Amino acid sequence: MVKLKGEPAYLSFEELEEIIGLLRQTSGFDLSGYSRSSLKRRIQRVMGLDRMDFVDLKNALVNAPGFQTYLMYEITVNVTEMFRDPDFFQALHALVIPYLRTFPRVKIWSAGCASGEEVYSLAILLLQNKLYERSFIYGTDVNSHIIEVAKKGIYPLQKIKTYTENFNHYTTEESFSKYYTVKYDMAIISNHLRSNTLFSTHNLVSDSVFNEFQLITCRNVMIYFDHNLQSRVLELLYNSLSPFGFLCLGAKENLTNHPIIDKFRIISRKHNIYQKIK
Repeated sequence: MVKLKGEPAYLSFEELEEIIGLLRQTSGFDLSGYSRSSLKRRIQRVMGLDRMDFVDLKNALVNAPGFQTYLMYEITVNVTEMFRDPDFFQALHALVIPYLRTFPRVKIWSAGCASGEEVYSLAILLLQNKLYERSFIYGTDVNSHIIEVAKKGIYPLQKIKTYTENFNHYTTEESFSKYYTVKYDMAIISNHLRSNTLFSTHNLVSDSVFNEFQLITCRNVMIYFDHNLQSRVLELLYNSLSPFGFLCLGAKENLTNHPIIDKFRIISRKHNIYQKIK
């Protein structure tokens, strides 16, 4: 039965487990390590938008072309901004850039990059510090559709106001407008900022070690994972770092409760920046 307009969507935790199992069987995507409360909230949102009950949801997952992809997009997409948390970028500038200068080549991985704004923010940071020409930034996300947005580097002009405010909090030494051009109601990131970047799909839950990096940012991604999955992902990130490389986590994420903390030294406790030492 289709849910009536205005009726709140509801999914029990038992039904949620059934959906997780169904997705794993039919799509190969394993959500079993994700926080149940977060998953429940996001799936219920989709059910509410599409006026679905549990039976409708199961039927759509099995029979509706493209619905699995749509559902995965809705429950895995992360909100992002250019220079989100400006203080974090100031900390990178002050605490990490001096180390990166000592590497002949700098490879950076933005894991869970969503629509790419963090990648382009890192590119600007490197450019300002005359490191961009010998750097390369990889942006990955589990969501293939959002990766296509990242590759284009085209964002609604209405978002640029927020991005500019973030940038001006990070630095007042130059204008943010020099890094994009405007066409109609869209802002296009400059070609130069896109030249040393590569976007691709990568699943932190199931994929293997990805290259060897001097800096990895994985911010506000693991807050949706349970403790065991967090530990698995942290091991993957650790193994993807070069010796003395840096790992940056989100404001609500840290290494404190994971044994892997012994392999890092804390560069900034406030901004969750760590350096691999073992």
